[in-house]
Amino acid sequence: MLEKKKIPKSAISRLSLYLREVTRLGKDGKDKVSSIELGDLTGLTDAQVRKDFSYFGQFGISGAGYDIPKLKDALREILGKDKLWPIVLVGCGNIGSALLRYPGFKNQGFIIKEAFDIDQKKIGRRYGDVVVKDIEDIRDIERDESIEIAIIAVPADSAQNVADMLIRYDARCILNFAPVILKVNNGVTVSNMDLSTELENFSFILTSLKNQ
Repeated sequence: MLEKKKIPKSAISRLSLYLREVTRLGKDGKDKVSSIELGDLTGLTDAQVRKDFSYFGQFGISGAGYDIPKLKDALREILGKDKLWPIVLVGCGNIGSALLRYPGFKNQGFIIKEAFDIDQKKIGRRYGDVVVKDIEDIRDIERDESIEIAIIAVPADSAQNVADMLIRYDARCILNFAPVILKVNNGVTVSNMDLSTELENFSFILTSLKNQ
């Protein structure tokens, strides 16, 4: 069990990069990797790699590198990828339906188990094993205490009400695709996926380059 400590969110995000590269190296038949190699593969310094790992314990012997199978198992455990995480999705429009069709989630340890919408034209549609349900039935997720991750893919004016509803039924982590900042209680983590903002960052960079 990891001791509770303040770990930067950026460090946790980088663990996913390390796991991806370690998994690839293992498939290529390698059994050892150094912090310098991992840094090169992820575009980071070896000092950054060692610092990130130091938040979670000792993974290797100085000068000997990291044992790839052991490091992979440790990273998977830290990231909670040694189990399958069920997800509730609210909003089955263009983004939501694309997420329901995406086959890669299960390979990464996630599965959209429930999907809800308010549109009668979308309710009843099947995406693999998931049938879209009426938002009024969302109270049923309270029966499944294992569902703590939710995705919101609804219009901005509906997102806060949906978030409040999901939190009421024990969602603790929310991936928000709605272009609005959600207000949530302490203990609830929200990650915002605002595609427009990301594209605006690109347009700013390109505009700046052209004005130089």
